[in-house]
Amino acid sequence: MAALQKSVSSFLMGTLATSCLLLLALSVQGGAAVPISSQCRLDKSNFQQPYITNRTFMLAKEASLADNNTDVRLIGEKLFRGVSMSERCYLMKQVLNFTLEEVLLPQSDRFQPYMQEVVPFLARLSNSLSTCHIEGDDLHIQRNVQNLKDTVKKLGESGEIKAIGELDLLFMSLRNACI
Repeated sequence: MAALQKSVSSFLMGTLATSCLLLLALSVQGGAAVPISSQCRLDKSNFQQPYITNRTFMLAKEASLADNNTDVRLIGEKLFRGVSMSERCYLMKQVLNFTLEEVLLPQSDRFQPYMQEVVPFLARLSNSLSTCHIEGDDLHIQRNVQNLKDTVKKLGESGEIKAIGELDLLFMSLRNACI
């Protein structure tokens, strides 16, 4: 069992490291921002796969059972405040990257078998959005994302559990904003 957990953890770490390197390479290139609509899109078929949709929702449900803080919502009205509809996919890209790197990786040994199936799927979505940028100032988006990050960090491990428990909301928000 420990060998399986170590194997899954290594696989998840490799997937996330690859995603991070791709994002880093793109930012080092100093590429100019492109219009929102051109690269901030995901294929509809990503959200029409019953198996992975079910696994994502089961992972969220299992984590939400361990979430004792019912007063805080991470993905909700506050996250989208001041963000236009055309900027929402970029916002959700930022939330997805944070969730992968700062939440799912540290918790990769929990909530099996769902975690080992959902993380690679979310990493593929992240890779698909790697060239998603917006023209102009994104300070208002970064501020909203930073508020989410600060809330998760303030809550500690229970914040990470809450973020996992809201993967269904992340999935639906990505679908609504990016297709």
